[in-house]
Amino acid sequence: MLVRATIDTPLGPFTVIGGEAGVVRTRFDDDAEGAGDDRELDVTEDRRRAAPIRREIEAYFRGSLRAFETPTDLSELGDGFPRRVLETVRTIPYGELWTYGDVAAAAGAARAGRAAGSALARCPIELFVPCHRVVRAGPSLGSYGRHPERRRFLLRLEGSLPHASPTP
Repeated sequence: MLVRATIDTPLGPFTVIGGEAGVVRTRFDDDAEGAGDDRELDVTEDRRRAAPIRREIEAYFRGSLRAFETPTDLSELGDGFPRRVLETVRTIPYGELWTYGDVAAAAGAARAGRAAGSALARCPIELFVPCHRVVRAGPSLGSYGRHPERRRFLLRLEGSLPHASPTP
């Protein structure tokens, strides 16, 4: 059985869906493409079971959590390159930026920067898999779906961009 929790954040409501093996999907409520349509899932609201995830998200946005302890469940991605990319991104430390090429190389395919970008664009688990920490090699941060302002906010929160105030 999966549990859903919606947490208020400075970027708006954030929905997390998780099960025994970890978080399987997330989305900000303004992002229809985030966690996808969870109506096909057997999901329940359970505040008690969702409490640890809620505490982590709240601590992250207060700036007092640098690494999520809640595991992620990437099993629906199979064992291919996209999963290796997301597992690699999960290891990027708080406050660090990697390029798509860095991620591709660490995932075992140094020339697959574009493929790494495609895997990140379809990531079903935002924040827990910190895709916002992966940027273009040039002077631009690159896009972040339809929400480049979200990326800037998260990077400022983590101290990766100038201007200490992470206003949305």
